Amino acid sequence: MKELKANELIEKLLAYGEKNDLLAEWDKIAARNEIRDILDIKEAPAEELDSETAVKLPDNPQPILDGMLDYAAAKSLINDNLSERDLLDTRIMGALTPRQSEIAERFYNTAEEIDIKAAADQYYSFAQKSNYIRLERISKNLNWSAESDYGRIEITINLSKPEKDPEEIARAKEEPQSNYPKCYLCLENVGYPGRLNHPARQNHRVIPLKLQNEDWFLQYSPYVYYNEHCIVFHREHKPMNINKNTFAVLLDFLDQIPHYFIGSNADLPLVGGSILNHDHFQGGRHIFPMEEAAAVETYRDRSFPEVEIGRIKWPLSVIRLRSAEREDLVNLAAKILKKWREYSDSALNIKAHSREAGEKIAHNTVTPIARKKDKLGEDRAAQYELDLVLRNNRTSGEYPHGIFHPHKELHHIKKENIGLIEVMGRAILPGRLKTELNLIAKYLSSELSLEELKNAEGMAEHLDWVEELDSEYGQDLNYKEAEKILEKETAKKFSEVLETAGVYKNDQKGISGFNKFLKTMGIEKV
Repeated sequence: MKELKANELIEKLLAYGEKNDLLAEWDKIAARNEIRDILDIKEAPAEELDSETAVKLPDNPQPILDGMLDYAAAKSLINDNLSERDLLDTRIMGALTPRQSEIAERFYNTAEEIDIKAAADQYYSFAQKSNYIRLERISKNLNWSAESDYGRIEITINLSKPEKDPEEIARAKEEPQSNYPKCYLCLENVGYPGRLNHPARQNHRVIPLKLQNEDWFLQYSPYVYYNEHCIVFHREHKPMNINKNTFAVLLDFLDQIPHYFIGSNADLPLVGGSILNHDHFQGGRHIFPMEEAAAVETYRDRSFPEVEIGRIKWPLSVIRLRSAEREDLVNLAAKILKKWREYSDSALNIKAHSREAGEKIAHNTVTPIARKKDKLGEDRAAQYELDLVLRNNRTSGEYPHGIFHPHKELHHIKKENIGLIEVMGRAILPGRLKTELNLIAKYLSSELSLEELKNAEGMAEHLDWVEELDSEYGQDLNYKEAEKILEKETAKKFSEVLETAGVYKNDQKGISGFNKFLKTMGIEKV
């Protein structure tokens, strides 16, 4: 590709940046020079785009960037692989991205002049327009919802992370180890140039928050598994630790950004998230199935008469607290957490601690999720709603991956940890399922024989499930019917996955155990 073409692409990208408030008229000269330097262009720049051409620019910058990356690869500035293309296009977008202080000032000015919702909308748009959120990739994810015994269940098959080739993986392993930034969440990721084993973040900007008089920061997840999927992380790189202060921090966040929910992964391995070494939460603007679950039992604690307490119809064990009295809510949640940390019930495989090499190992924790509910009438204040999901991370000889973790017979659908998003009823399933469900649909519509299905890659683990589906639905479906059935049946299987994660099962023994635990704290059925 000639430099003339690359120069034309630069002008398109600058026009895109101006159109989307990434830079202003007088910023374009510096940005142009920076991108020309990145691409090692010596020829004079192309003419700026006229207004008519600028109107026809794409909604996201990736098509323009792809042309620049092709130019860079042809000129041997990069090897033409995913990792190096990602590093370079992020560096290019960094030339258009406003400084950290500008984005933070823009957020708070909008919040003051209009409202916090408008500020969040503006910041979310920025994260997309700057290509920090790669919309082109995220649009490849498959999403659907289906009914289950617990109501609506949401399914996402994650296709937004393209596969790296073996050579890239090998080169990343050979990269010198670095402890800067210490993890993917650290504040030092803002503007970081990246390396083969750590993503570039020149287009990454965050919003400072004060929560319980400590420095926290708001960002959006680059993978957005739901609308306005955000992350709130602590200034310090310190391990996750759920305690009384956690609940106060969650409610502080809701006081500042009330149209979002916020929750935390559990703080123990197997039942927690993928990053346990940096204290953080996830939130956003989405109504998850768990939020819609109705209370099936109500309780009371005479020490906290202003707090409504309920057990909801959900595959995991959830205590729902609701009150306009913030301090009461925090204190009751802390009381429940403290008791649960030390609670055991051997009849239900619940054991609070074990010993390993003489060390006391904790097994009980909670996954907390908070949201703010609108007032129900003029005489009522808005209420906080706090869900405490009881978790236990013990393993056994029978269940080496976790007693309250997806069991082996369900690994064909989901074998990874059940984190915050899954707890709330949205499955994040591996990309392999797109192909595998397609093959099962072909079998159920008689496009594939059983022998062909058995010989297909990755199908061995599905065969027992296929037999169940065949027995119930047969093989006389058309392909579209088979697809719809598989959407429903995948949601059903995911419900079973969530049931395995529930410490108290939804049977007489489990409900009795749930009530017994609450009674030890003086919380009784109404």
